Amino acid sequence: MKIHNSTSEDIPEIFRLYALATEYQKTIFPENTWPTFERTLVENEIQQHRQFKMVVDGQIACIWAITFHDPQIWEARDKDPSIYIHRITTNPEFRGRQFVSEIVNWAKHYAKSHQKKFIRMDTCGNNEKLIQHYKKCGFNFLGMVQLQCADELPSHYQDADVCLFEIKLNSA
Repeated sequence: MKIHNSTSEDIPEIFRLYALATEYQKTIFPENTWPTFERTLVENEIQQHRQFKMVVDGQIACIWAITFHDPQIWEARDKDPSIYIHRITTNPEFRGRQFVSEIVNWAKHYAKSHQKKFIRMDTCGNNEKLIQHYKKCGFNFLGMVQLQCADELPSHYQDADVCLFEIKLNSA
């Protein structure tokens, strides 16, 4: 298993995995599924080296994106030096391999090397199974919030309850 930045050549596979994830979401938590994301969103993340892929046996097994600021979701806490993980998507051929735990390990090193004190993540809706999964992967569940302003966020955030998760890193 290796982690790399995604490239523009990965875009078709990224969108294929997003589509498969959305279909899967419809079967397990239909109240809140991902919209179709804008291609420019992914292109910008790739250009800014914020879109990542986990490769196993030459195949993209998992993808995710990060950002260093997320003010509409994290509001005042956005001032904390953090990385924010978004859109973790696992290739169905690789489900069940605990990739979120692998991403957490990667994120701890990545965050420390960029002088960040928190790893943060969110998910829409009260999906208890997903909340428990993220807690098992080391995140503290901070609770659910109703976003005050989501006009710059993808459509699935509009009028959604959002679960907040974080890992506070040791300063060492």
